[in-house]
Amino acid sequence: MTFRETEEKDTLIVKMFSGFSLSYNGKLITGKAKSSESQFNYLMELLLHERENGVSKDKLISTLFYNRDLENMNHAVHSVIYNAKKRLEDYGLPKENYIVQKEGIYYWNSSVPVREDCKEFETLYVEALSEEDVSRKIALLLDAMHLYVGDFLENQVGIAWVAKENWRYRRIFTEAINLLSRLLSETARYDILEDVGKYASRIQPFSNWETLTMDAYVKSGQYDKAYKLYEETVDLYLHEQGIRPSNKMFELLNTLGAQFEHSAGLLEEIQGNLDEKVIHNGGYWCSYPVFLGIYQAINRISERSGQMAYLMLCTIVDTKGNAMVKGSNLEDLSERLGRAIQTTIRRSDVMNKYSKGQYLVLLLNTTMENCEIIQKRINDKFIINRQQIKVKYYVSPVWK
Repeated sequence: MTFRETEEKDTLIVKMFSGFSLSYNGKLITGKAKSSESQFNYLMELLLHERENGVSKDKLISTLFYNRDLENMNHAVHSVIYNAKKRLEDYGLPKENYIVQKEGIYYWNSSVPVREDCKEFETLYVEALSEEDVSRKIALLLDAMHLYVGDFLENQVGIAWVAKENWRYRRIFTEAINLLSRLLSETARYDILEDVGKYASRIQPFSNWETLTMDAYVKSGQYDKAYKLYEETVDLYLHEQGIRPSNKMFELLNTLGAQFEHSAGLLEEIQGNLDEKVIHNGGYWCSYPVFLGIYQAINRISERSGQMAYLMLCTIVDTKGNAMVKGSNLEDLSERLGRAIQTTIRRSDVMNKYSKGQYLVLLLNTTMENCEIIQKRINDKFIINRQQIKVKYYVSPVWK
């Protein structure tokens, strides 16, 4: 059940997760295309969210007129409040003194009922903590989870009071998901755990929530899905962030990956599943987890056989020789470099797109001199016309 589906008549509906909106009896007062009236929004956000404790005049002034030097602040505040009242009346709210002042504190008039998504989110979480029935506790946590659709007033996190509340709600969401996932795992509700992991990953990207979905796949025996998610997650962190995922992510994924098992099978059948389904020319382009496994295996093989293998890092650099980490054409340059590398190296060599503008290449049974030849051939394919963007190469032996 969504927040909108439970709206009541003659109630001001307030949404502050993933942005701000106000509606009354089906009419949108502010939000989406109507969100440009900043002073009205700032006033309503602060007063409605702090409607129980009220807002001091100093806090209201600093929120409405930050860094502005006005001769008559009192007049300016009353002007904003007056205009807000007229606007609310125009949208059908009963004619009331919506904002009342008591001993220098401004309050929202409780005679006009309010429903706020983030307040309900917190209420559901607190209720779940005290609930003893496991099924009921899970249901409350799921309801709370679905109310959290994004950061608190996500476009205004630069404002001090908003940033503080945003951090607090993110912490509650994290605690709720951790408790919910533990209960779902203990009660073997893996289908719901899978959905929780996917939802949390979408709402808070790059927060390691993918491990919940991985856990659900492994415990329910869906090993193929688990391994695919393992690869996709690590690649996503590398490519979108431009860096390796946290050590915690690798530890969790590797721990779960170690649980992969298959049912008994014949060697011929197993080998058929291991073979490449489509034969490609050029180097073997793989995800980072696969590259990591191959590198570690080659390291052991080289140690025993004495055959030399080299790890080469190819980095796109700008005209000053600095690594490119952003730019409108970086994606195109990166794709072109990837093609140049794959069509240059041998089928027995391995490559991986490590980050935006960087590739790792594992060159097998070769020499340092041949590595230099390969670099020249890659340059010949990558550099066109009088292109100033270059590639910087770093090479190191796998087994030293």
